[in-house]
Amino acid sequence: MRIRYKKWARPELAACPYYYQDGTSNKGCWREKFIKKSAPLYAELGCGKGAFIAEAAFIHQNINFIACDIKSEMLAYTRRKAVKRFEEEGLQPANLVLLTLNIEKTETVFGEGELDRIYINFCPPWKRESDYKHRLTHPRQLLQYIKILKPGGEIHFKTDDDTLFEDSLVYFEECGFMILRIERDLHRSSYTENIITEHEKMFSEEGKKIKFGIFVNT
Repeated sequence: MRIRYKKWARPELAACPYYYQDGTSNKGCWREKFIKKSAPLYAELGCGKGAFIAEAAFIHQNINFIACDIKSEMLAYTRRKAVKRFEEEGLQPANLVLLTLNIEKTETVFGEGELDRIYINFCPPWKRESDYKHRLTHPRQLLQYIKILKPGGEIHFKTDDDTLFEDSLVYFEECGFMILRIERDLHRSSYTENIITEHEKMFSEEGKKIKFGIFVNT
């Protein structure tokens, strides 16, 4: 998602007590940043404007979430959405951390087996074969996720792109992930736990089918 520079974004993040510009010093210790230190730890790689993770954190307040993005503007929008959602019920987002991260380098900030779940929602499909290595589901990335996910940890992946989805199924299998669930038309499936993202709403309105998979780190 392309977004213009917002001069308010960095000052708002700098004043946010649960924002981290550099997560390397917290590698392996992220649970210590939350009140409920023994709660499961989920991370969204590329949080966009935060509609998904703000809602997920509100619904599942017994789970700790880390919203990751390389853009300050995205994280600032995510903070605003989370604050608004929680304040509707007189609460604060105590189970959310915002992290600036080049999401092709997850190993630099997460320790071995630290995460219970990873969300990848509508990442760029990288259409040219020479750029496939930048896909967040490419084996180059999956081999990192294997290290930072606990055994039995899950990756939840959504996309509107048919080619990316079918290629990703091959990637996950090649890297030893077990396929737990596959939906090629999520909105017409029996899956009831879906939280709609900004991109998802847009693509659905365009008539595109949403593809979804759950993959387990074995």
